[in-house]
Amino acid sequence: MTATTGRPSRRGRPGHDREDVIRAGVQLFNQQGYDATSVSDLTAHLGLTKSALYHHVESKAQILEIALDDALGGLEAALQDALRHPTPAERLTAIVDGAVRVLTERQPQVTLLLRLRGNSPIELAALERRRRFDHTVTGLVREAQAEGLVRDDLDAGVATRLIFGMINSVVEWYRPDGPVDPELLGAEIRTVALDGLRPRHDAPQT
Repeated sequence: MTATTGRPSRRGRPGHDREDVIRAGVQLFNQQGYDATSVSDLTAHLGLTKSALYHHVESKAQILEIALDDALGGLEAALQDALRHPTPAERLTAIVDGAVRVLTERQPQVTLLLRLRGNSPIELAALERRRRFDHTVTGLVREAQAEGLVRDDLDAGVATRLIFGMINSVVEWYRPDGPVDPELLGAEIRTVALDGLRPRHDAPQT
């Protein structure tokens, strides 16, 4: 009978942990598409056996669920932080800054979220969470319109989609090791997006 150390035994290739498996899964899902990525693709990419992979995760669907929850959890936390600000202007500014921060910090996970097709219950649930997020942000835009901070001749839902269209486009070109500072990026997007939505009091009369 052998003595036990109390530490859990490791299976699979040394150096890989659950975070490595999830990171590799997200990378392949973004490169190939979730539906087109097989468990064999994952094991070949990581150099693991299937049994070693299943030691870390139950299925490729669990990798998707974890990654989407990470992206959505970040956005939802940023929204809750924004809602704590006292004025509509501060709330709208905070959600733009917060969303840019989440995107730059969790770019692979957010990229995966933005490419969902809704082909599985996990994807449909994530898309529903995203719709609730968008609905709440649209409410912030309406509040800003009521305060005269955003043009009232714009549909609040369209304005929200335009703002986040600009933010979401960052996933296509932003590089964490590149020259663009994420804090400066947030400020620049906020300036372009929100300044463009402000009422034009000096517009020429017709």
